[in-house]
Amino acid sequence: MSAPLSSAPRTALVTGAGKRLGREIALGLAKAGWRVAVHYRSSESEALQTAQDCLALNAANQSIDPHHFIFQADLADEVATRQLLPRVVQQLGQVDAVVNSAALFEHDDVQTFSYANMAAHWASNTGAAIVLAQALHQHCQASGAQSAESVVINMLDQKLWNPNPDFLSYTLSKAALESANTLLAQALAPLVRVVGVAPGLTLTSHMLDDDKFKQLHKLSPLGRSSSVEDVVSTVVFAMHNRAITGTTLLVDGGQHLMKFERDFSLM
Repeated sequence: MSAPLSSAPRTALVTGAGKRLGREIALGLAKAGWRVAVHYRSSESEALQTAQDCLALNAANQSIDPHHFIFQADLADEVATRQLLPRVVQQLGQVDAVVNSAALFEHDDVQTFSYANMAAHWASNTGAAIVLAQALHQHCQASGAQSAESVVINMLDQKLWNPNPDFLSYTLSKAALESANTLLAQALAPLVRVVGVAPGLTLTSHMLDDDKFKQLHKLSPLGRSSSVEDVVSTVVFAMHNRAITGTTLLVDGGQHLMKFERDFSLM
């Protein structure tokens, strides 16, 4: 029989880890002692930098080639997505967690909705997360795991609890993923836990200037939304707490308790 998962270095695959929140999650996990497999679609140089920075957080790893830890795949492509986790296993020997951070976020509304746009969001944001959870479970079975030492973290959005009609296809894809948390947690237990993490407004974008971002960030019952550190620490907590599955942790300063008529980026 194969050795249990806990006998190998703990390894997490983080999708979309070349940039923004995915990168910060990767760095946070590296600080917490995890080996990090960095997924990217087109941001190879950024992914390589993330891998290099993750390795630098552990002196024992600084001589390892960061190219060894980066993995390209278009998550809209089912074949490429199904091959991703087995490639990581082949390269690194073990995977204990998947953080589904990569997401397509393109604007549409009820007037501009199309099957094509919905399908694109569904594939990248929902289907890929389910396929990677399935692959992790199969890996656990092949590794002879006996208990829930492995976990899938699905990055969601506080707007699911505070809906507005902007970014319709994106919102529907994330709502489906939130429902999948429950279904996957039921189907993959006891080997794999499944946990959602739903941030509020955390990072600015090209659609918001700095002053507007600071103003919107304060719109919450607590007077501040989530910081990068808030979100990363929640992901790390969910990764380590073996009693949590089939639920979502909202990390948003209470923004989900308020009513916003528009998406933050369009306010």
